[in-house]
Amino acid sequence: MSTGPSDRVGVRRLTVTPDRPPWVLALSDGAALVLFSVVGLLSHDGTVSVGGLARDALPLLAGWFAAALLFRTYRGRSVRALLLTWIVGVPLGVALRAVVLGRAFERREAAFLAVALAFTLVFVLAARVVLGLLRR
Repeated sequence: MSTGPSDRVGVRRLTVTPDRPPWVLALSDGAALVLFSVVGLLSHDGTVSVGGLARDALPLLAGWFAAALLFRTYRGRSVRALLLTWIVGVPLGVALRAVVLGRAFERREAAFLAVALAFTLVFVLAARVVLGLLRR
């Protein structure tokens, strides 16, 4: 007796909390955030540099992983912890970036925060879905 499509051989259930070791999830999330930064650098600067990545990716990664420690994101497979990490970590990273760049939180930073919130969520969720679809 089958209870649904996930019972069929070869069909995988989509999930944003795949059954992977915590370090793999952390690496996946970090890679997604770096990819977000790379796309931003390419679209705004036309190139990717170490300085650009340090300026844009490092503060975002610091905010994300600080929030991940706070919410114990990698201690379990909680969607709630992942979303809390995103909603706290990304703004924290954007604020750190503003401090590093010596900018006040004004219109340009607010726009960057909105873009960062939208697209980091897409990138992180997409990376986790792909990770869940990959065979071990």
